[in-house]
Order: sequence, then C-alpha cells, then structure tokens
Amino acid sequence: MAVKSLLKQVGAALAIGAALWAQTSSAAPAADERPNFLIIMADDLGYSDVGAYGGEIDTPNIDRLASGGLQFTNFYNSARCSPSRANLLTGRYAHRVGMGENGGSMSVDVRTVAQELKDAHYRTAMVGKWHLTRATPLADPAEHLKWINHQAYLERDFGDRSTYPAARGFETHYGLIWGVSSYFDPFSLVEGFEPVRTVPKDFYLTDALSDRAVSDIESFAKDERPFFMYLAYTAPHWPLHAPEQAIAKYRGRYDGGWEQLHEARYARQVKLGLIDPKTAPKAQLSGDWAQNPEKPWAQLSQAERAQAAAKMPVHAAMIDVMDQGIGRVIDALKRTGQYENTVVVFLADNGASPETMTGTQGYQPGYDRQSETRDGRKIHYGADQPALGSETSMAGIGAYWANAANTPWRYWKAEAYDGGVHTPFIVSWPKGLKLKPGTRVDTLGHIMDIAPTFFELAGVQPRTEGQPPIDGISLASALAGKKTSRGKPLFFEHEGSRAVILDDWKLVARAPGPKSKVYAPWSLYHLKTDRTETRDLIKAEPKRAATMAKLWNEWSTSVHARQRSEP
Repeated sequence: MAVKSLLKQVGAALAIGAALWAQTSSAAPAADERPNFLIIMADDLGYSDVGAYGGEIDTPNIDRLASGGLQFTNFYNSARCSPSRANLLTGRYAHRVGMGENGGSMSVDVRTVAQELKDAHYRTAMVGKWHLTRATPLADPAEHLKWINHQAYLERDFGDRSTYPAARGFETHYGLIWGVSSYFDPFSLVEGFEPVRTVPKDFYLTDALSDRAVSDIESFAKDERPFFMYLAYTAPHWPLHAPEQAIAKYRGRYDGGWEQLHEARYARQVKLGLIDPKTAPKAQLSGDWAQNPEKPWAQLSQAERAQAAAKMPVHAAMIDVMDQGIGRVIDALKRTGQYENTVVVFLADNGASPETMTGTQGYQPGYDRQSETRDGRKIHYGADQPALGSETSMAGIGAYWANAANTPWRYWKAEAYDGGVHTPFIVSWPKGLKLKPGTRVDTLGHIMDIAPTFFELAGVQPRTEGQPPIDGISLASALAGKKTSRGKPLFFEHEGSRAVILDDWKLVARAPGPKSKVYAPWSLYHLKTDRTETRDLIKAEPKRAATMAKLWNEWSTSVHARQRSEP
C-alpha cells in the first residue's frame, strides 16, 4: 500500500498512529498520530500578489509558510470559484460532480474529502465561503433586493440544505453559502444551517473567519483525534472592501499604473529565481476583457488614472488583512501544539479577476449584489466611487490590474491561460516534510490532487462504489522529495475556455463569450521554452495540435462538458 512506504519516510510515530487506526473501525486510537490537515484558500488572488511569488504586498505569514515548507511553481486550478472548490473537495474534474459551470449545486451523490476523513475518525470543520449550493433568488426583484439588503428577513434557506457544508461532512461551518457578499455585513452568512442575521458594528468578514478558525483549532486541540479544516477566505474577491487603516498603508504605491507594477513584479520574480526570462519571456499586459475592455494607462486622463490607482490599495489591504489572520491561525496551531504535525496548504481558486461594475453584462444590483446597506444607504456602482473600499462601494480592480496581479502569466480569472488557472501553492508540514525548507517543486499539480494526497497521508481508502473515478493523483511522493509524474494529460474547461497540457505542451483557447455557441480558436505553446504563452506554434505544429485537440474533445465528451462548435 502506497501510504506505508510514505509513512516510513515521515517518522515511526506517524506509522504507529496509522497502524493503530487501521485496527479499529469504531473509535479513534488513544494516541492518533496521523497528521492534521488545514487548507487555506484565497479567492481571486493574483499569482504574484503574495510576496513569496514576487509581490510587494505585505504577506509575511504566507511567505514564512513558503520559506519553511515547499513552494510549488507548476500548480493549477480550474479558473473559477465553484469548479475549483468542487475539484478540491472531491478530487475530481468539476464536470463529474455537476460543477462544470459556475454557481450550481455540487452533486450530493459524490462523497467529499470531509466525509471520507470524518468516517476515518477525523474532526472536520469549514470556515468561510462555500459557493457549491445553487443560489435561489426570489421571483420578485424588489423583494429579492430587500432580502439581500438585510431589509427583510425571510423564513427560507439560501439554497437546498442537503447541499450545505454541514450536510457534506463538516461537523461545523461558519461562513457564506453564496459566492459574493459585503465584507462588512455579509449576506448568506450561516452557522451550520442557521442564518446569522446580525453582525457587530465593527464586523469585517476576513477577520471574523480568521477568529473562528483560531477558535476551532483551540477546540480541536482538546481532542486526541486529528482534524481537517477548510478555511476558505473571500479575500480579495470583489467588492473591494477593507478597513480604512489597512487601505491607508498602501495609498500611493500604485500611482505609477499597471505597467509599472507588472515590470516590478516580473523583475522581482526573476531575481527570486521563480522564472527565467529566457524560458518565460515577459508577456504584454492586456485589457481585452470581453465584458468591459479597458484603455491602456497611457490613454487615461488624470482623473481616470486617479480612479484606477485607488483600487489596488484596497485589493492589497484585503490581502494584508487576510495574511494577518493567517498569522493568528498559525500561532494557534503552535500555541496548542498542533503545528508540527499539521499539513497546511495555501492556494487560490483562480487568478485575479478582471470584473468591474461598469460593464454591460448585468453588473448592477440584484442576484447576489446589494443595492443598499441595511440602514438604507445607497451602494455605488460604476466608475464613480466616492467611498471606495467602504460598505457603500461596489467595485472590482478590472482587467489591466488583474493581468498585472497575475504576473508573469497572461489574462485572468475564467480563462484557461495561466493567468486564470495557475495558482500559488505552498505546503507546510514541519514533522513530515523531508526536503530542505524553502525548496521549490516544479511537479505538475492540480487542485484536485489535494484530496488523494490527504487520503494517502491519512491512510484512508475512499469509497469507490457508486462514485465517479477520482481524477487527481496523490502528491505524497512529491512531498517526500521523489519525482512524481501524472502519466496522463491535464484538462481544463470552463464556460468555453479550454486547454490541455501534455508533457511540455499546452493547447489553449480563450472563453468565447457567455452566449456564444462557438469555441474560440486554439493556440499551441511549448511550455519548456515559452512558459508565459507568448509564441503561438499552432501553424508550425499542426499535427501535434490536432492530436491534443482530439484528446481534449474525447475528454470533454466523457465528462459531459457543455459542447460548442469549432470556429
């Protein structure tokens, strides 16, 4: 069994714990030495927003996880919130569990990693954003706005309770059911199944999630059983909301514009050795987001530059506050004696988002977006943001800032180019990792690999009867310093954006638009010599492209992805 060989490497104590657990199916052993698991997920985080990946934002706690653990440089997600979360919790392609599109309900027939670990005598808890329950708005738009504005309380759930985290293997859940909400007065906040109808005056969601995670860790430390915690922050997903004192720290840092930020981050990544300019040439920034294309910095008026420059300090503040919370969570692990044997992973669900509230694609109040605060103050949409960062603001950073935040990759959230699907991935496990702290790992990994990895480390054999196949692979050997190969292509599809990675090649196409029935055309990149996808070789390698396209078409049919016509 693969876990036995790994457990020998990570220490005799861990092997003893796993053996003891295997002897009984009715109760956990008195001294269960299996590792704890803590997943920390950021939402719409740019690849280079973290200092360890070349960013200028203050993230000392995340950076310490990287310098004390393993820093993966070739790790992927599924480009969008819901599909990536489905990957994470099931180890499967999102399409297999009903989540190929965004915002639906994950299949209740497919077991989650929380259910598997709970059955194996792990304590389980989730803190934060779920986004795997279909949002069910009211039929009357006016009444719906009252509901999401907290101006009317309804005796109804936010969706089907059977799809809530508390029904999917988590003993406790404090966080959001829907995907978007105010940070100061969030909608769809629950404790288990029950709505949390009021919050304190000084409430800020990121801090509340961090504080709850600390509390849960302190509770778990009193139990001899190991635990699994999924801490899913909403930061830095729009709306751009942050405490004023946190924003003030970053004002002025981004006045030079997105090209300046892009240059600085790229240079820092080269200096850190994260990329080689020979094999990862600097890609040109783009503002070509279909829903709301943006003008280059040089074409903006002084007023437009000031408006644009005011956004990134809020984005940075949201990440800074999240990092401070992660620091408190790590301190709780250390204070309770849990840190050494806790596998902590940090990652993002997708790249930074190009979304703004100024386009023509429905970015107005309604569905999951408030029109007023609880006490009736108007929430501002569009370019005019008199109180950016506050409770009355509804804004996103836009395409150019998002592209710069994803340096060195191209594009952004929802695209299969690396700006959408390439995530930071950090693993910390002081007791179990045998590689030198701070080692960089270039193993090709995907968010759906986390569940199989945890299963192996915990000695858990997931149920297979009546279940779709697990698509992810265990990365336990990579954590032990051994060469790990997928042995199969890696596929991507989200609302028409699509890609396949095979060996050192990537075939990729951008999203065609939400209503298009025709795919965008393919491009082909040799990742070994062009890691940043700048030189399209599809005309030079037509046979290779055709072979990879055939593989993708067969896969997309097999997982029942929504089909479109070729251009």
